Amino acid sequence: MNEPQITHTPGPLLTQIDFPHILRALPVEKLPQVAEELREYIIDIISVHGGHFAASLGVVELTVALHYVYRTPKDQIVWDVGHQAYGHKILTGRRDVFHTNRKYQGISGFPKRSESEYDTFGVGHASTSISAALGMAKARDITETDQKVVAIIGDGSMTGGLAFEGLNNAGTAKSDLLVILNDNRMSIDPNVGALNEYLAEITAGKGWNTLRDEVWDFLERMKGKGGGTMQRFIGRIENGMKAALTPGGLFEALGFRYFGPVDGHDVVQLAKILDDLKDLKGPILLHCMTVKGKGFAPAEQDQLKWHAQSSPFDKLTGESLVKPDPGKRKIPNWQDVFGDAILELAKQDPKIVGITAAMPSGTGLSKMMKQMPHRAFDVGIAEMHAVVEAAGMATQGLKPFVAIYSSFLQRAYDGIIHDVALQDLPVVFCMDRSGLVGADGATHHGALDIPYLRCVQNMVVAAPMEAQDLRNLMFSASLHAKGPYAIRYPRGGTSDEGIGPFVEIPIGTGRKVTGGADVAILSYGAIGQSVSIARKHLQEAGIDAAHYDLRFVKPLDQALLEEVFTMFDVVVTIEDGVIQGGAGSAVLEWMSDHGYKADVLRLGLPDTFVEHGTQNELYAEAGLDPQGIARQTLAFIRQHQSMNA
Repeated sequence: MNEPQITHTPGPLLTQIDFPHILRALPVEKLPQVAEELREYIIDIISVHGGHFAASLGVVELTVALHYVYRTPKDQIVWDVGHQAYGHKILTGRRDVFHTNRKYQGISGFPKRSESEYDTFGVGHASTSISAALGMAKARDITETDQKVVAIIGDGSMTGGLAFEGLNNAGTAKSDLLVILNDNRMSIDPNVGALNEYLAEITAGKGWNTLRDEVWDFLERMKGKGGGTMQRFIGRIENGMKAALTPGGLFEALGFRYFGPVDGHDVVQLAKILDDLKDLKGPILLHCMTVKGKGFAPAEQDQLKWHAQSSPFDKLTGESLVKPDPGKRKIPNWQDVFGDAILELAKQDPKIVGITAAMPSGTGLSKMMKQMPHRAFDVGIAEMHAVVEAAGMATQGLKPFVAIYSSFLQRAYDGIIHDVALQDLPVVFCMDRSGLVGADGATHHGALDIPYLRCVQNMVVAAPMEAQDLRNLMFSASLHAKGPYAIRYPRGGTSDEGIGPFVEIPIGTGRKVTGGADVAILSYGAIGQSVSIARKHLQEAGIDAAHYDLRFVKPLDQALLEEVFTMFDVVVTIEDGVIQGGAGSAVLEWMSDHGYKADVLRLGLPDTFVEHGTQNELYAEAGLDPQGIARQTLAFIRQHQSMNA
């Protein structure tokens, strides 16, 4: 598919804004035009080159107002869920390279400290902004500098426990900090309307706060004459009005001064309110109502579909510019295989339940949620809660399947150990997006799950090479009555094989895919499909390679490994995760423990954070594409032959 040849030309004002100090030189009445041009530029670029979409459109006005009011990069703006930050990137020196966003060797799709001094904190996962911003505010207080600190958190991220930990501590720390709640619900509740915006405008204004502080200071001086009683009385009136008329009672209880809700798409009003708030002392929370996908009707109407787009579309209608090929066979994605399998298993076994953390569509659990809403649950961005809730379910005889991306499950590691494995509970972890995920980059690569799960006591750790293997492993996990069971699989399409009935796979059994005489290649997981192709390249070089699919990295297949190390003195292990502590390490440990000797080459991800690009580009970079596997295997064999000649 060839991308349409389109010249991306910013509007007349946006063309002039290379950095925020140029924006700040404009009169405030020009800000609506800047916001309009910024939104059009994002639509223009993403409609051709793809990327996250709706979230950044919803915060265009907020982005413009922030950089207009604050002295960035000196003042610290901390984004939460970095796909909100496209407008921020365009305004901070990356406008002309924004088309490389998420592309191989292009700019990152998320804020990244090494990319720009305006990116104050790297973020790909959610709920981190308040804690990070509080750390920056405390550092400012200690070093006695004068920069302002602002955290922008989306309402989805507020479901994460870390966000509330940050709020709770910030409320007691009393450092000057502004938290902006980007509340991007599609509709506003009836009790949020003109009155609330009027109250927000009054209570955020300099006049109100000057009067409030002067009255408070006067009553402070009058404490011996009843002033203390009056302070408490006025404070109760103020808090009571806010609790009754706004959603701010919770934040006030946590120690924040709450302002809002305000219209997050009125850029002039936002600039005024931010200017009024920036000199107030202590922790402040500003509640902004926004529309995700604002300015692009299809995205406003279907937020889920337009969260991100990977292929070109008509920027006026939203229709895809990629014409479907009716003759092309559709290969199911791993998440679809999972979604079909868990629904089928749940229909057979009434004890099976499904849990995900804000990713019902991404994991495939949405199918079960639609048909069995009483047995499939989305707990929001709360991975630790998902794991511990599953543990609670397991104590009552249910069979929870926890579907969470590999990199997101890292956030729940203590729950995996303390609440599941230590209690030997039968919770099944289904980890989508293992290995290299592509354009989301280092924050989302599932590179660490093999070693971080292999070391956990009582844990079974498995990986399917093909789609039917995933179905069979899920079925086998549903029969596992004691202890946790983890299954990892990658992003994207599965193999071409058909889908058949469930077959139990005994724990710790691998398989010989094909025989050979010169070298044994042991693969773990879906990367084994590349080994099958690599074998053909090796055959052309005169090498006859045997291929074994480990399938389980804990426990290992004892009989399979005995066969390998009895027959071969050259062995290659391959995995799409870091090699330190991974599947290859497990094989080496077994070899040493059982007294075998062989030359072993371990192939896997390097000891660096892999950046973003397409999956094929990244696997090639890591030497894990078929050509790279064949090349490294051949070189290792030649080295072995020369040393033993």
